[in-house]
Amino acid sequence: MTGPNETAMIDVATLTAWLDAGEVDLYDVREQAEFAAERIAGSTLVPLSSFDPGAVDTGSERHLVFHCKSGVRCGMASQILRAAGFQGAIHRLEGGILAWKAAGGKIQPGNG
Repeated sequence: MTGPNETAMIDVATLTAWLDAGEVDLYDVREQAEFAAERIAGSTLVPLSSFDPGAVDTGSERHLVFHCKSGVRCGMASQILRAAGFQGAIHRLEGGILAWKAAGGKIQPGNG
């Protein structure tokens, strides 16, 4: 398990289990147009281009997970959050939404 000050990649199966159990705060750092086209159900948009660490609930007891298209931008978002002083565990979805879809994960269209 990931401890304080750590960032770890997680796989689709782990994210699915955490979502099913209601144990995750999932942030999508892709851009608005990407999010509007398709998103992982339960995710919150915080685009990397205008990433605001204050928009991330860092006081939650749930797992904090970032995802993007393929797993790169969520790493940058993690670094920004760390630079802002966050010392808790951060998880990144390995392979991003592409891996999620390839594994048969549920996608919602649009912002709804």
